[in-house]
Amino acid sequence: MPHTTRWEGPQPGLRRAWPRSGGWWPLRRALWRLARALLLLPLVWLAACQPPPPAPLKVGMNAWVGYDPLALAREEGLLDARQVKVIELSSSSETLRNFRNGLLDAAALTLDETLRLADDGVDVRIVAVLAVSAGADVVLANASVASPRDLRGKTIAVEGTTVGALMLQRLLQAGRLRQDEVTVRNLEASQHLSELKSGRVDAAVSYEPLAGAMHEAGFRPIFDSRAMPGDIMDVLVVRAQARAARPQQVAELLAGWQRGVAALQERPEASARLLAPGAGLTADGYLATLKGLRFVTAPQSEELLSGRPRRLGQQAEGLALTLKAMDLIRDTPDWGRLLSDDPVAVREGLP
Repeated sequence: MPHTTRWEGPQPGLRRAWPRSGGWWPLRRALWRLARALLLLPLVWLAACQPPPPAPLKVGMNAWVGYDPLALAREEGLLDARQVKVIELSSSSETLRNFRNGLLDAAALTLDETLRLADDGVDVRIVAVLAVSAGADVVLANASVASPRDLRGKTIAVEGTTVGALMLQRLLQAGRLRQDEVTVRNLEASQHLSELKSGRVDAAVSYEPLAGAMHEAGFRPIFDSRAMPGDIMDVLVVRAQARAARPQQVAELLAGWQRGVAALQERPEASARLLAPGAGLTADGYLATLKGLRFVTAPQSEELLSGRPRRLGQQAEGLALTLKAMDLIRDTPDWGRLLSDDPVAVREGLP
């Protein structure tokens, strides 16, 4: 009997195979691709219309313990890295160079450095007072120099900054010396220790943490910023254009600074262990250095930046007169311009 096959309908688990070549299949596939492209087109258009995210605010700081709350805030995630980028530089001279060349939007500087920048025509705004030096800026010398009076005929290394010049001025006043009675060598602070060791200089105008290494090498402090109260003050400055155009980022910078200060004060030992290696200090040495600083609270900073006339301007009047007498600035600072923005509004990110 011949074999026959009987159709019994579709079997479970089997799929009917449609032909994929010829017929209407290529047309169906093309229509599907077109529909998908049309659905995605609005999304592509919206993405193209969105502005790119703004670059973070670039903030420069040199190797100074008084600026370390910024580094601590960055390392512990207390600062939004999408909004603010903290850049550590080797010296205040390098920070100033980068700021003048437009490579930084903001910087931690001393007040006298800021006044010099403004006097040179750089349009900056002081948005916070950070700290006051109370012994952390120091002059160290070899064994032949026991006091500022012993510097007559000696060679002194000084960094070519306003702080260096101001410290030198106060040092000579303390020793009752004229400028022509000493030899001054302008050197970056990072070179001072090697010059002291070589004997090419007898004393150096320095600051922590660099001064700590000199002290450990056997050089003795003969003068420090406790003898010149209020002269050395650290401030946070922002370019006027960046302040006006990027208030939210400036607000995050200020908030990050305060978070960093709080973390340093709440956990000093742990913070010292984290930050001391970068400063070339032991944790104990780092904590000792902090004793030479007084951090300014946010309310204290706001009080200094406010008032008519500005309280900071009144407090720094003697400093400004000294800088003018030293020919480091030409004009009396325009405090109304330097402090023209409400610090509370900046801190809260208001336009």
